[in-house]
Amino acid sequence: MADSKTQAKWDAAAASFDLMGGFGPEKRWKARKEEFFSSMGGKILFLAVGTGLDIQCFPAGKDITGIDISPKMLEKAMPRVEHYPGQMTARLMDVHDMDFEDNAFDQVFTSCTFCSVPDPVKGLAGLRRVLKPGGTLKMFEHTGSTCFPFSVMLDLVNPLCRHLGPDINRDTVANVRAAGFEVGKVTNVYLDVVKFIEAVAPAA
Repeated sequence: MADSKTQAKWDAAAASFDLMGGFGPEKRWKARKEEFFSSMGGKILFLAVGTGLDIQCFPAGKDITGIDISPKMLEKAMPRVEHYPGQMTARLMDVHDMDFEDNAFDQVFTSCTFCSVPDPVKGLAGLRRVLKPGGTLKMFEHTGSTCFPFSVMLDLVNPLCRHLGPDINRDTVANVRAAGFEVGKVTNVYLDVVKFIEAVAPAA
């Protein structure tokens, strides 16, 4: 069952999400996201479709299942899902309570998602369950910082940001490890705040 509080928060954000994200952050990071998604292959799970802004950065011809907790977000995303030049479906689903079978996917991709998942370690453990042994988790995420003064600034601002949407000071790399993944490569994209994280679901 979906987390109703989280669902309501993102339903409320859906109407203005493209305006807030589509003209600044998406243009700024588009080239890096195209690079990030270029390694898509096999059967892919994409977490937190949102309004579908990331779909423009996907390579064509892939087999992608997208999920999101917000029906309002998915409603806005569906035209982009339907026009994706490959095989893509989108489903209403909470990462904490996915109904996919074990070992269902070859890859999982996330994009600025685990700043907002209420229980990130539980959510990541769920992703590990649905990945095949040896399957890859690839994340484009903004995280907390270890650099002064950014670390202090992010900690101070985080209570307000959490109320509006995401946490901005999480140690996502540590959360990935805590969920049982083997972390491979971590690449800083902007300072140590925006990063690519690559991890593998180990054999049982």
